[in-house]
Amino acid sequence: MLTLIEDAFENFLDDDDGQPIVMLNLLRFREDGGRERYAEYLAVATPIVARFGAEIVYVGNGLPALSAEPGQAWDAVALVRYPNRRAFAAMAMDADYRDKAAPMREAALAEAVLQPLRTASS
Repeated sequence: MLTLIEDAFENFLDDDDGQPIVMLNLLRFREDGGRERYAEYLAVATPIVARFGAEIVYVGNGLPALSAEPGQAWDAVALVRYPNRRAFAAMAMDADYRDKAAPMREAALAEAVLQPLRTASS
């Protein structure tokens, strides 16, 4: 389940500089068909994300980690580019996303990390 850290999310929005951000999604699938359910989630989420000017720029399967502590290997990663932080917040609060896509994501994932990124020069 995606659990937003309330203080971190508030600070994330308060510090919005209007610049694009990329959300790094580290994904660990449920063993009982999570990968397949995540593919279904992407099919539903992609047009919703696009309504907010965002795009899924990369989804890739994880290979065995070359350097990691135990438990830090991930099944897959996804990168989603948003025009700004407010666009991400609006998408996350959108009724279609909350009611249709988010439950599918939750059903697919055993664990996930959502890490905002921005260009190093920003």
